[in-house]
Amino acid sequence: MTIRRLRTIIAAAGLTAVVTAAAACGGGDGGAEDPAIGKDGSIDLAKVTLRIGDQKGGQNALLSAAGELKNLKYKVEFKQFTSGPPLLEAVNAGAVDFGAVGNAPPVFAAAAGSKIKIIAAADIGLTGQAVLVPRDSPIRAPAELKGKRIAVAKGSSAHYHLVTVLKRAGLTFKDIEPQYLAPPDALAAFAQGKLDAWAIWDPYTAQGEAQAGARVLVDGNGYTTGFNLLVAGEKALGSKAKEAALRDYIARQRRALVWAADHPKEWGAVWSKDTGLPLPVAEQAARRRAAKLIKVDEGVVAHEQQVADAFKEQGLIPAKVDMSEFVDRRFNDVEVK
Repeated sequence: MTIRRLRTIIAAAGLTAVVTAAAACGGGDGGAEDPAIGKDGSIDLAKVTLRIGDQKGGQNALLSAAGELKNLKYKVEFKQFTSGPPLLEAVNAGAVDFGAVGNAPPVFAAAAGSKIKIIAAADIGLTGQAVLVPRDSPIRAPAELKGKRIAVAKGSSAHYHLVTVLKRAGLTFKDIEPQYLAPPDALAAFAQGKLDAWAIWDPYTAQGEAQAGARVLVDGNGYTTGFNLLVAGEKALGSKAKEAALRDYIARQRRALVWAADHPKEWGAVWSKDTGLPLPVAEQAARRRAAKLIKVDEGVVAHEQQVADAFKEQGLIPAKVDMSEFVDRRFNDVEVK
């Protein structure tokens, strides 16, 4: 695929191009030129840096709260993004090595021909994945969303949730007025009464309920998956040194997810401090987002294929995508003890 074609597809998906490219890379690309690999093939993790795409209240906050960023043998650098789609653009460009996203961003990245792989997965509760309406709205059923102004972050997990909610109600995206807004902008517009509905995820769901007078019209249960996916760039996966560091990081990230599920109050307090959310809002979101660890198996691939097929059916991605080509199962043997 040519660079021009890639940019065209990304533009069609409504994603913002990442201006930092492979020149921002560091930490070695594998092989003889990788300073982390000795002449005897040994790996010096002290010379490895993992560049991690993050979101507010995301990986950095989670692993720090769980104590999993202590005693690292390698370096980590966190770079913050507003949502999954631009994060994966950065992964594809080589500006970061990997990051955690929901179920839809990998599909849009795959449709754009990005060189990415899903490498680890967890399943998060779906109560906080919601379509919100104003508390006094006359809308009481998804079928009543026809003709309404609905905010959603394009290419996000909420985007797929909205697709499935509309489809079950006999509607398509042509039947609504989608407002493609980043979560903070959507929250402001919703609070100002400029929207009829908002498809979103926690902690914004909890924030909308507590601060913007929102009511849950329908949550994600029975409609979508709560996948939290670690997605890496093929370049990083091609480095033996970074693969070794990744293997350790994935174990830490999975232990942190288990810790957060077992300690929602403590995690909520850290989440509140990191994001500026009121403590009750963060605690509620933390309880609703308790994660269950899963492997990158046929079930994950099948669910991601459903997401891809649904977007293709709605004309939201330009061509059919085979999601089995965008997974890497080499880390499935990472166990949490």
